[in-house]
Amino acid sequence: MLPFVDQILEAEGRADARMSFRTKARVKATIQKAAALSGVDESTFTMSAAYGHALKVIDTHENTFLKDVDHEMFFSALDNPPEPTDALKAAFARYANELKR
Repeated sequence: MLPFVDQILEAEGRADARMSFRTKARVKATIQKAAALSGVDESTFTMSAAYGHALKVIDTHENTFLKDVDHEMFFSALDNPPEPTDALKAAFARYANELKR
């Protein structure tokens, strides 16, 4: 059995904001079963799962993780950038023209 970890406990503040959504009966039944097996109510189970997943999505979009070899290449390119290519110069020119409009 997987242990249930309530992700909401780390969020500070009062639980006074409401969320309401509709779902399919099959989805609801699955959530109800999983909540019962975890020993928590449906609301706690659903909000904890949604909150935990939301934190992961935000972390994935806001942070970049590189392997050691990629890390070295990335920072080497920042420290020693190559000369701009003709294609890059053209892209900057198009962008500058768009800003003038």
